[in-house]
Amino acid sequence: MTLPAVQTEPEAETFIATGRRVIRAEARALDALAAALDGAFARAVALILQARGRVIVSGMGKSGHVGRKIAATLASTGTPAQFVHPAEASHGDLGMVTKGDVALVLSNSGETPELGDIVAHTRRFAIPLIGVAGRPGSTLIRQADVAILLPEVVEACGTGIVPTSSTTMTLALGDALALALMEHRRFTPDHFRTIHPGGRLGAKLARVADLMHAGALMPLVPITTAMGEALIEMSRKGFGVVGVTDAGGRLCGIITDGDLRRHLDGLMALTVAEVMTRAPRTIDPGALAEAALAEMNGRKITCLFAVDPAGSGKPAGIVHIHDCLRAGVA
Repeated sequence: MTLPAVQTEPEAETFIATGRRVIRAEARALDALAAALDGAFARAVALILQARGRVIVSGMGKSGHVGRKIAATLASTGTPAQFVHPAEASHGDLGMVTKGDVALVLSNSGETPELGDIVAHTRRFAIPLIGVAGRPGSTLIRQADVAILLPEVVEACGTGIVPTSSTTMTLALGDALALALMEHRRFTPDHFRTIHPGGRLGAKLARVADLMHAGALMPLVPITTAMGEALIEMSRKGFGVVGVTDAGGRLCGIITDGDLRRHLDGLMALTVAEVMTRAPRTIDPGALAEAALAEMNGRKITCLFAVDPAGSGKPAGIVHIHDCLRAGVA
């Protein structure tokens, strides 16, 4: 594929100037939105916190696209949410909106005809309605239990035709609602990982315990073991190391390829206690896998035993650098 070339330098400057003008216009809109937030925003957060069901987000056109993203953000940060298309709602999907839910309905004009049925449904069954619109006195604003009025701003297109500044404000408002709810609920990275196990974010939040090899998979020998037996265990488990445990089962040493090379003369006549590196580096099973990878990279090693610092000192598992890389931790 051959990319089109910008014909002249003035043409390129025009494109860049337009891009900057649009972004600055939308930044001004966001400043206006931040200044305009008032008690209605706080009431909307409180209304959602009181709900026993889900947040039902709805909007038409560009507001609908923004609404889908808001619903996804709410759901991924601890607030059950679902997007319902207003046209589909009029043909049976109103059954998805039930008592116990809260409706969050978006419309820049506040007069979008397709929203009529879903708004009427919330009024008929006493379902709390949060309305977000840009026109005071509009139908949506008047019907809503909590009305959030977007400030009057100029669309970035300059003509008022293309939804730009208004949709940016609505999207930011949704993020603000989601994060206010998340902080109130003390939603932690652990909670996020539970409902977002896949992709880069899931890998970033993975724990050592999620990746480590435990039980009989660990290469371990007692401190009284002869080196010949230790080498068999080292080869059998395939980690390139073997851990050494004391009489109480606590990890007291580790034998690596480097230890073997340093004791080549008469190796088979020695015990593991004479070869091992004492007090090896370990990691908490609850630590982030990213921390384990950083430790291994920093010390130029390939394995770490996981030991609970609050426990008995017994090894809980072993994690290899390849486990982290296969899981997408980088």
